[in-house]
Amino acid sequence: MNRQIKIAIALMLVGGLLTTTAFFMAFYTARVRGNATVNLVPPVDTSFNIAPPEFQPEDVTLLAYEQPWFSQKIFYFHVPVAEASFLVFTVAAIFALMFLIKKDEKYDTRSRVAMETAIVFVAATMITGLLWTRASWGVWWDWEPRLTTYFIMMVMMIAYYVVRNSVDDEERAATYAAVFCIIAWVNAPISFFITRLVPSKHPVVFNSGMDVTNLIPFIIAQIGMLMIGYAIYALRASEEEIRVRLDVIKEELED
Repeated sequence: MNRQIKIAIALMLVGGLLTTTAFFMAFYTARVRGNATVNLVPPVDTSFNIAPPEFQPEDVTLLAYEQPWFSQKIFYFHVPVAEASFLVFTVAAIFALMFLIKKDEKYDTRSRVAMETAIVFVAATMITGLLWTRASWGVWWDWEPRLTTYFIMMVMMIAYYVVRNSVDDEERAATYAAVFCIIAWVNAPISFFITRLVPSKHPVVFNSGMDVTNLIPFIIAQIGMLMIGYAIYALRASEEEIRVRLDVIKEELED
């Protein structure tokens, strides 16, 4: 087992531990900001923005909760996964650009592996996003700007594999895939900044003024998820390197 694989496995374990810790902190330590509290015994934990009718106070401005909502619990997993998807996609685009400049096969391999890793995080983002949307907005999907642009990005990432597999010549396929990867990546910063540019129901995380009890698990989850992202990429890259070496050995033996 080479050093890269050992590091990747270690990061995978540590990252998994950190994200799991952050998720449980979301249940037991993270607090939800509110204007006041409703004195209910026991405290009501709900995924809706308002309490059930039988618990409505006469003055609705006094409504708050003592425990995080379900949507906010998902938040500590959904946001780091989404950020990792953007970051890994950016790595794929950088390697794609390097391949077009240097025409070195290793950059094409790294770009392809990064795209495989990114699509894993995109799928996880979509799944957790649907759960969050259902809990927060009461629907499974809403064609608001962030969801729409992210969905387009996901479709283009899937199309990347269609483009790559539609050409028989490996060099041409790598070139077309690299160009398409860069074009598809343009949608990533648009999707990331869209909620800051146009009106959107989607919350802007870094403008929310999180409490320390919210910020700590959020940072832990981010660090853990980035570790997992790098670990997945490194393990796949190592697998590709081993495959190439085996192919070279096989060709030498056949000769």
